[in-house]
Amino acid sequence: MSAAKTLPPSYFEAKYQADIDPWRFRTSAYEQEKYEATIAALSKPRYHNGLEVGCAIGILTAQLARHCDQLIALDASTTAIAEAARQNLPNVRFDAAFLPEEFPAGAFDLIVLSEVLYYFAEGDLQHVAEKCLNALQGGGEMILCHWLGATDYPLTGYQASDRFVKAVAKHRPTHVILHEGIYRLERLSFSGSAAHDGE
Repeated sequence: MSAAKTLPPSYFEAKYQADIDPWRFRTSAYEQEKYEATIAALSKPRYHNGLEVGCAIGILTAQLARHCDQLIALDASTTAIAEAARQNLPNVRFDAAFLPEEFPAGAFDLIVLSEVLYYFAEGDLQHVAEKCLNALQGGGEMILCHWLGATDYPLTGYQASDRFVKAVAKHRPTHVILHEGIYRLERLSFSGSAAHDGE
């Protein structure tokens, strides 16, 4: 039975305290292929300010950091953040944060939400989408990637993706699904001031 509420930080803390790599981010062939596809989904060679929501132990973060002048990487688990920070990436700030309440201040031209949106209940996901829109610079883009199998999370990968895309659709992004199989990978590109039209 699926959870009805957004999963709390304690859920993730328990996971990482029991096993610092509970989803095998470092060793899974699925994860490695997905990371490569996610980096390939970036439409620009370089970004000024990036934001990664749900960075876990920072495996994808290290790859994103090569494409960003500055990158903020967030996770609800302080244990995961401490492990990620051990990489000493000079252009990355790792912060423990529970969204949507603790969404970081700043303006970003890249926001990456990989394997994270289905942990939110629908109302909180709507708030996350609005906060992402408000933080996105004109001409910026968002990358979404979610596993499409059955979950006991508040939402499935399909639901999380569809609801997030619908929440930002009024701002008329160019939406491209780049991969859809065991996971869905998509890019939302906002031209000019489109991310803030109608505000």
